[in-house]
Amino acid sequence: MHQTIRHFFTTEDKFARHNGIVLEELGAGTAKASMRIEPYHLNGAKTVHGGAIFTLADFTFAVAANSHGSLAMGINTSVSFVKAATSGTLHAEAVELSHNAKLATYAVKITDDDGDLVAFFQGIAYRKKELITARLHPADPPVA
Repeated sequence: MHQTIRHFFTTEDKFARHNGIVLEELGAGTAKASMRIEPYHLNGAKTVHGGAIFTLADFTFAVAANSHGSLAMGINTSVSFVKAATSGTLHAEAVELSHNAKLATYAVKITDDDGDLVAFFQGIAYRKKELITARLHPADPPVA
């Protein structure tokens, strides 16, 4: 199932691909992703734009929330920015804090290359009855 989920997020999440986000790992209720900081990620103050950091965190949250195979959609999120980032790579790690048949909660830490905390993200996902495989494009190759 994790291969199917990896395939789904690496091919279907075009916004994450556009922003250079790479899915590094996924497991049951967990995910790791990274984003190399490029000039287009910077705001006017020459630090990584909050929206870019949020996008990395949100993507990692989505992968972790969907890791059980049910389609999960974010219904509430928040992010706290604690350190500016300007270069290198940002790393995101999502962990599941709780889940039941309908709701699941996650925490995502965004760190820089030195391991310093850049941002902390919390998300709640609504777990649908639909399987994530139902969202794969019919022309996609089957994934074992």
